[in-house]
Amino acid sequence: MPRFFSEYAHSKTGIDIHPGATIGSSFFIDHGTGIVIGETTIIGNNVKIYQGVTLGALSVSKDKARLQRHPSIEDNVTIYSGATILGGETVIGHDSVIGGNVWLTNSVQPFSVVYHKSDVIIRDKNPLPEALNFVI
Repeated sequence: MPRFFSEYAHSKTGIDIHPGATIGSSFFIDHGTGIVIGETTIIGNNVKIYQGVTLGALSVSKDKARLQRHPSIEDNVTIYSGATILGGETVIGHDSVIGGNVWLTNSVQPFSVVYHKSDVIIRDKNPLPEALNFVI
């Protein structure tokens, strides 16, 4: 029955939360489309998750079916859009912020800020105007 409700909710919201996941109080999802939370994920209290976040496993082999394969998210963590956090040994420490499009397979200490730094360069396609030459 839990799987039935999970599939129904997924079809209506685009959010896929496995019924086996453990979720604390005051869990907040904003713009939930594309969120995936795996079966053995543990989420603490006061956690915020934005669109496109995956809390998944590194491996899906049958011999690991009874182990924790998904990450643990401690209390007061914010995970911004597009972040992917994988692995059963991965723990996101309390009061941390995980930025958008971050890919994590390692644990993060409490009170951390993790972000992806990309260089975005914008230049005008138009050539520079001719230099003005003045003769006096």
